[in-house]
This record gives sequence, structure tokens and C-alpha cells, in this order.
Amino acid sequence: MTCENAVGTRVDVAIRGVRLAAPVRRTGGAGPSDDGHVVLDGLASAIPLRPDSPYLVRDGRLLLERTGAVTDLGVTVEPVARPRFYDLRTADGTPYEQIAKLHGRDVLATTVVQTCSRYAPENRCRFCAVEESLTAGATIAVKTPAMLAEVARAAVDLDGIRHVVMTTGTSTAPDRGARHLARCVRAVQEAVPGLPVQVQCEPPADPATITELKEAGAASIGLHVESLDDAVRRRWMPGKSTVPLAEYWAAWTEAVRVFGRNQVSTYLLVGLGEDPDELVEGAERLIELGVYPFVVPFRPLAGTLAVDVDGAHAPDPAVLEDVTRRVAAALRAGGMRGADQMAGCAACGACSVLQNLSA
Repeated sequence: MTCENAVGTRVDVAIRGVRLAAPVRRTGGAGPSDDGHVVLDGLASAIPLRPDSPYLVRDGRLLLERTGAVTDLGVTVEPVARPRFYDLRTADGTPYEQIAKLHGRDVLATTVVQTCSRYAPENRCRFCAVEESLTAGATIAVKTPAMLAEVARAAVDLDGIRHVVMTTGTSTAPDRGARHLARCVRAVQEAVPGLPVQVQCEPPADPATITELKEAGAASIGLHVESLDDAVRRRWMPGKSTVPLAEYWAAWTEAVRVFGRNQVSTYLLVGLGEDPDELVEGAERLIELGVYPFVVPFRPLAGTLAVDVDGAHAPDPAVLEDVTRRVAAALRAGGMRGADQMAGCAACGACSVLQNLSA
């Protein structure tokens, strides 16, 4: 398969999903989708698991089934194996899997506080299900620094974890949850010195908190806006949109000063209704600042208002491919690659097609 065809296939699979039994999968949570974790043509990939997908995996190969014919697409697929640290428990009996998850093939991911002050229906981000996994008993509300240090040590020793992503639900405090993240980072750094950690939170009210996160040992930071269109933000993120975009730009600027160029990132979701040209222009502005725009398709997540109320759907694959290609070109022109981030979603790349375009 040519490179051009491979990118088109990766885009289509990102939207249509695949029929596959994946030992490592994610359901619920903050998004961006319910997915299974695989290695697709050598790249860690998070792909929706859908029984109605025209794509299936057989004997380690990606196949396309249509009108009764099955075509081998020349793409290898290897499900990520269930990590060994999932079999362990803390002294009080909490399963490690309820504290942190394997993402991609070598990322430890955790939501340190699984509740969000914006989770009331009138304020909730419509693509988010952060409290649903808590309600289902798949996780615990608050992960302590000691817990995370214990799990990180085991995940590195048993499964070769290479970096960590720590996110949090938004608190009502001015730091919006960042200070608990800092405590958790310090504990992980004490347990596993030098293990790269990315922190993810809303912009804290006091910019000095960004320095606190860096001094705690965080290697990179994600300040996720999801959209740079205020009308889209008000519709999709009624609570979060009360934080003005000017506050995000100020926080990104400060974060680049503290963490450095290409160690700061933000999600941009394709499919929320933002004009594609304006989305790309916004991504180019972020790149100029030194912020990596992690372009990811919106995919309806079970338990969210987008599914339960709106009946929303994923973007047209052609739109996703066009936007991703243009943002990837801008990243290359700016000398920025996700693989050059020390930790985090862009460093992993599994939820985006950007990595397939060397970005």
C-alpha cells in the first residue's frame, strides 16, 4: 500500500473503527472515544471497536469487507497485550487498573481526580464522560500521590512504561486541580526518577502555578481547548467556555516560556462544527507560538450528552484527512513533531493521524 493510501485508510479506520477483540481498551472517561489499543503498521493506535465496521482483523492483517468481498489492505495489526501491572493491587486492595491505565503501547495514563466541577448537565462538555467510569466502578474518585507512585514503579518494571499522562477533572479552586497534579508528579518522580510525565488541566488562574508543575517534575503540559471558535465552545463546552480564549492564549504563552517550545500541547477536535479553514488557521497560530495542536477526530463516546441527547456523529473522513494533512504540513514547516515531546498525548500519537504524516 502506498503512503497516500495508508493515510486515507488510517483516517477511515479512525472514523469507522474496526471489528477486533482488543485486550487493552478504554471505555468512558474524558474521551476522545471508546477504543481499542493496537499497533497499526508499527504505530501505536487507538481505534474505535465497532461491530458494524467494514474493517476487520484476521491473522494480523487489516481487511476491508464490502459487497461480500474481502480485501487485504497490506496493513499489519497487532493488539496491545494486557499489561502485567493490571494483575496487582495496593495494600488496601485497590486494583492497579482502577488507578491508572495503559494507553498506546507504553504510556501510563491516569485521571487523578475523576470528578469535575463542570459535570452538571448544563455545564458539562458534551463529548465528556469523565464521571461515567467512576459510576461504573471502573476507577476511584481520587488517586493519591502514593498510589500513583506505586503503580508507576510497577508499570515501568513489569511493562516497560516510557512516559505518563496525568489529567484531572476541574476543581472549583483557582488552580483548577493543578496543585494536586503537582503533588502526584513529585511522588512519581521520587519513585521513578526521570520518568517523563505530562500534566493536563485547564489554565490555572494564577500563571505561577504552571511553574509549580514544572518544578514538581512535569516534562510537558497539555492545556486543552478543543476548539478555538467561541460559538462552538459555548455549544459544546458551556462550562469550560466561560474561561475566555484570551486566558488560554496567555496560559499557552506562559507554558511555552516555562516548558519550552513543543513541550506544550492542546487538543483540537475535528467534527464539532468549526470551519475547517479556521481550525487550520488557529492551529498555525498555535504552532507559531510553540504549542503543538493535537488534531483528533470527535467520535461520539457512550454516556456523553453528545450521544444521549444530541445524536452527534463523527466527522466526514475527507474533512478529517484534509485538516490533518494541512496541520501536519504546518507542523513540519515549524519543525515540530509529536515524537519530540517528552511525554503525553502528542508523544504517544495513538489517537491522531498526525503521526502517520511524520508530525
